[in-house]
Amino acid sequence: MGKEVRLFKSEEPRSRAQVVEFLHSLADKVSSGHVVLRQGGEELQLHMPANLVLEIQVEDEQKGRRGVQHSLEIEIKWYDGDDAGGPLELG
Repeated sequence: MGKEVRLFKSEEPRSRAQVVEFLHSLADKVSSGHVVLRQGGEELQLHMPANLVLEIQVEDEQKGRRGVQHSLEIEIKWYDGDDAGGPLELG
């Protein structure tokens, strides 16, 4: 397997409304094919091809006294040079 390199990471508490607003904005950026992530002085530009792999995962994890932590993970993947094909559709 190849070596994984983390280019950017952010984790912060937000209200549900703030998360929804961010996801709508992110969806618009993905649709345009260009996403820019900024935090502090850090910036990462992503050029996204027409063909993407969408992975959805839901997990529950027991966190001791705090109880069960629930997570909904949305991962978008792509490969270099994979720019042919049509739009991504929800079903």
